[in-house]
Amino acid sequence: MFEASSLDAETGEPAVTYIRAALAAGAHAISANKGPVVYAHRELSELAKARGLHFFHESAMMDGAPVFSLFRETLPAIEIRGFRGVLNSTTNVILECMELGMSFDDAVREAQSLGVAETDPSADVDGVDAAVKVVGLANVLMGGNLRLTDVSRQGIRDVTAAQLQAAQESGTKLKLICRARRESDSGISAFVKPERVTPEDPLYSIHGTSLAVGFETDIFQELFISERNPGPEATAYGMLCDFINAVRSS
Repeated sequence: MFEASSLDAETGEPAVTYIRAALAAGAHAISANKGPVVYAHRELSELAKARGLHFFHESAMMDGAPVFSLFRETLPAIEIRGFRGVLNSTTNVILECMELGMSFDDAVREAQSLGVAETDPSADVDGVDAAVKVVGLANVLMGGNLRLTDVSRQGIRDVTAAQLQAAQESGTKLKLICRARRESDSGISAFVKPERVTPEDPLYSIHGTSLAVGFETDIFQELFISERNPGPEATAYGMLCDFINAVRSS
């Protein structure tokens, strides 16, 4: 069953129910929806395992780039200590338009005309979409138990032209950065907020609709995965890969 319904960031429904029903009926479940990953990953994964099935969701993050499967298949026994990245393309486009002198509202309209911003862009500009991705990555790859409310979240709605100009004058760029890190005594801390990045930082060169995430592990100081201006075919390909991996390992 291929599940690609729209995200409900508050509940993960109806996607969670669809996937649960598919697994109960004996079908592998392939999803491009972040909701089930955030709200029911452990439950759905355990249900799939108990029935000899698979619940895969590569296209729920970074348009199908191999993030989840990289650690599931290629890097066994590695410890992820944290990650950071640019995981929301809409805010990236808006900030770059504002750097060119557009107002916030004009930059949003430009992002909408490019097809990367919704009619109501609140989930993107207020950092909700980015926070959902942080929770999904932290819970799946770091064994966390975060909820959306556990992420300290600041979007780009209040970013001013003066802040962007100051960043440019200092040789940096302002980007909406997602972060999570395992703290030795208090679980996983998670943040979404605008930050300045320097030219030496790999995130500095993430432009337009491109995305990137870097993982800090016990082996690699920082292992980066990036994709340049992905389109819908990348999401579709991620679902195809999940399907092939599911049936091949059945």
